[in-house]
Formats: sequence, C-alpha cells, structure tokens
Amino acid sequence: MFRTRARARVRHPFLVAATALTVGAATALTLGTTGAATAAESAAGAPAATGAHAARHTVDEPLLKGSAKLKRQPGDNVHFTFDAHGLGDKARGTFYVSHHIGKQWGGYFKGRIDCLLTGGPVAVATGIVEESHFQGAPGMPDVGDLKGKRFGFTVLDNGRKDRLGYSWALDGLPEKSVGKCLGSAPIETLAKGNYTVHHWMPPRTPAKH
Repeated sequence: MFRTRARARVRHPFLVAATALTVGAATALTLGTTGAATAAESAAGAPAATGAHAARHTVDEPLLKGSAKLKRQPGDNVHFTFDAHGLGDKARGTFYVSHHIGKQWGGYFKGRIDCLLTGGPVAVATGIVEESHFQGAPGMPDVGDLKGKRFGFTVLDNGRKDRLGYSWALDGLPEKSVGKCLGSAPIETLAKGNYTVHHWMPPRTPAKH
C-alpha cells in the first residue's frame, strides 16, 4: 500500500519492508512481501468469507458480494469484503479493506459503495471511505487519513479462481481518489474466500427514426 520505485513489481496494494520487522531498522520498500514477517493476524481482519448462496436478492440488479483473503507470504494478511447492489451511481452497500503485517503494523479502511457496474462475471465498484485506522511500525511508512477519498475495486467471479484489482495498483498507496466506477485489471489471486458477481443491465431502448 506504499509508494514504490518505477521499476518495482506492481502486485500488491500495500508495500512492505524488505527485511523482517523484528530488525527495527528503516528499509527499502517494494510491492509485495519480500521480507520475513510474523504469521499472526490482527483481530481487525476481514469478516468471514461468504459464498454464492449469500447473493440472494429479490430485485434483478447488478450485485457484488463476498469476502476473501489475498494470496501472500505468511504473516502478510490482506482482506477485501464487499456488499454492493444497484446500477451505476444508484448503487448502495459497503466495502471493507484490511492489511496487517505480523503484529506490529496494519489497519483497515471501510466505507459506502457509490457506483457499481457489471459485465458478465466482472464487476467494477467504487466507494467513499468513511472510517480508516492504521498503526505504524519502525521502518514502515505512515498511512494518512483516508476518510472522504474514493477508491475503485474490480472483481472477476471465476468459480474457485476469483481475482481482484484496486485503483491504487500503480501507486502502491491508496492516496488518489478516482472517478465513479473506475478500477484496475483484477491482478490479484485469492488464498481463500469467494466473490459473487451478478450481471444485469436494463434493456436497450430502440433508437427512434
């Protein structure tokens, strides 16, 4: 989630120290977990994953729902949770993102969904952060207050091979707000959990001659 040099490998939403946190010294940052970290996960982790059965709804409309942990090195715990319904800027719902490196660094941000579009098994959503909290650690950059910023998320619902993307993929740190319903390609794979995407678009109105 931190800034990185231009040649760094773009993969993860948070950057982590290149050496173990137990060393306590400032280190160079890269995308992804390149150093050792303790395996314990903070109690502020994401809620339990939900399955496709949780996607039941009575009105035919676009839907993105579920919770998952990204595939990372031991001790690097990243969760994304969504509950979004509705078309375009009429969408409503919530999102939750957390990232913890061992016991020393980590936090979360969450907020309300303000846009949702689907196309087949792919959903793109954006949301406004309403609450954020991160605990710093030696050698790790500080994460500022994210409240009020809009971030984008992309999910590919591909059975047991779901993928996820986020609007700060090239920035390393979720600092820059984006426009409604804008996200990146789903570059991340999942360690566990599941997402459900239900595609729906209103019928096209015939052109008048």
